[in-house]
Amino acid sequence: MIIFIANRFLKSRKNSSGFSIFSLIAILGIAVGVASLIIAINVLDGFDLTIREKVENLDSHIQIVGFSDLPINEKDSTDNRVKELIPNQLVHIDKYVSRLVIAGTKEIKEGVQLKGVGADYFRKKEGLKIIEGERNLRDNANFLLVGKTLANKLRVKIDEEIAIYSVGNNQYDIFSSNIEKMRVTGIFESGMAKFDDAYIYTNIDSAKMFLMFNEQVSGYEIKLKSLNNIDSIVNHLQNNLRYPNYVKSVFDSYKHIFNWIELQKKPIPLILGLIILVAVFNIISTLLMIILEKINSVGVLRSLGAKQYQIIIIFLLHGITIGAIGVLFGNFLAVGLSYLQNHYDIITLPGTVYFISKVPLIINLSTNILVSIITLALVLVVSIIPSIIAARISPLFIIRFK
Repeated sequence: MIIFIANRFLKSRKNSSGFSIFSLIAILGIAVGVASLIIAINVLDGFDLTIREKVENLDSHIQIVGFSDLPINEKDSTDNRVKELIPNQLVHIDKYVSRLVIAGTKEIKEGVQLKGVGADYFRKKEGLKIIEGERNLRDNANFLLVGKTLANKLRVKIDEEIAIYSVGNNQYDIFSSNIEKMRVTGIFESGMAKFDDAYIYTNIDSAKMFLMFNEQVSGYEIKLKSLNNIDSIVNHLQNNLRYPNYVKSVFDSYKHIFNWIELQKKPIPLILGLIILVAVFNIISTLLMIILEKINSVGVLRSLGAKQYQIIIIFLLHGITIGAIGVLFGNFLAVGLSYLQNHYDIITLPGTVYFISKVPLIINLSTNILVSIITLALVLVVSIIPSIIAARISPLFIIRFK
């Protein structure tokens, strides 16, 4: 009987099959708040996971470089020492040479990072996809792989030549320079501006000759079987390799990105608090308006012998029903919008600013459940106040009110 009465209180006077306007406003307010919070969390989780995966697939898990960017002597056999130090965690270790150069044609020139790598480098990098030409980095061949964005800037195509100009090749003579023409054999795309706009790749032997590295390298890139305990692995390598080697993880290299994501997550409690505040006013005002609207019915129930606790239960059920419908609708709205974004890329982003070209959303069931439980618990608590007010109204007051 109590459930039936609570259900009747949800209905409009004019239309017994529809909700009252007060109930609809409260339901809509809760639904929008729940959907907004879930989508906000989904976006941040999506950014975190997507950028993490991109970085892991594009860059090495651990880098070993020289302090102050000084080259590392190959005779130190750093790669062999790494294999001895972490044999169970290591997938592969690759040496590379790298330096800032000027690349371009007669009309256009850009400052880029020239990186010399092994012939199989691109096969190991899942995130670097060749979209034109081939991943041809044969030994001692002046072949280049260029990012799509950079290729568009320089207006170069496959089999065309780019002039590479380098200054300060000799660490003892900063005015030494070199210039070389290299042929574009492939164009790659990663989706991250750091690579597509700022890197060109050539064979490591060609790069060493051009940059005058002799028996030196810029550093070593390490891929691990798992990123678990990566910090302890970095510390272990640093303690054993020591100066002049500097060991850093991928999270150190991209600390600014991950710090930015964590910074975006900090306002979530504030957002949740604002949503809670709106929900509190919605529920309390809705129940108070319904009490005024149904005051005659409350008087009749009290006259028929209904106890105060029964009136409280009726309005509590009413509040919980509004909250449950709002939470359910909010979840459907959040999941639906997230699905549309993931499949149709409705909202796009400038890749040069956000590192990715679309807004990624991760639909996490645990997030939906947590937000729903918190909202329903809040609705239950705030429904108590107007329910007690309704229960304490005396039949005599209702008659006078009427």
